[in-house]
Amino acid sequence: MLRGAVDTGFARVDGSLALLVQRSDQTDKSIADHETRLDNIERNRWPLPALAALTGLGSLGVALYALVAR
Repeated sequence: MLRGAVDTGFARVDGSLALLVQRSDQTDKSIADHETRLDNIERNRWPLPALAALTGLGSLGVALYALVAR
């Protein structure tokens, strides 16, 4: 009777641990997927400093044209 109860308890604990390991593996896979996606987004984003520099150069060009066209 005691041995059966202990075996049942161990089986229950073993099942719970297996479930926790499975959830942990799924979480690790999800985190790795998110890190990969974030790396791709960071790699492919538009370089904002370059856009600011191009806008500044364009404004300078328009100002110089307006000054020369007088």
